[in-house]
Amino acid sequence: MAELLRKQFLVTEANINKLTLISRSEGISATEVVRRAIDAYQPADAADDAAPEELMELVAERLKEAIAATRASNRAVEQALQGLSQNIDQAATG
Repeated sequence: MAELLRKQFLVTEANINKLTLISRSEGISATEVVRRAIDAYQPADAADDAAPEELMELVAERLKEAIAATRASNRAVEQALQGLSQNIDQAATG
């Protein structure tokens, strides 16, 4: 483990309350909560530099899902139109 350094920060009472709540619910120290929060933090400009391959994979996956949903919707609409057409034909001949 890396050398630990002591630092002091000013935070609000609400921050302390939330930190205490998280610490208790996770069963870890407040210091560990802070360490994990710092490790998880991604500045907005860092998100722009996210792995392009991962983003493209996500876009491709979502696009495939959208295409499949569109095809299913098209089939449902086609079936509904066929049913209406049959009803119209039956009404016209009946």
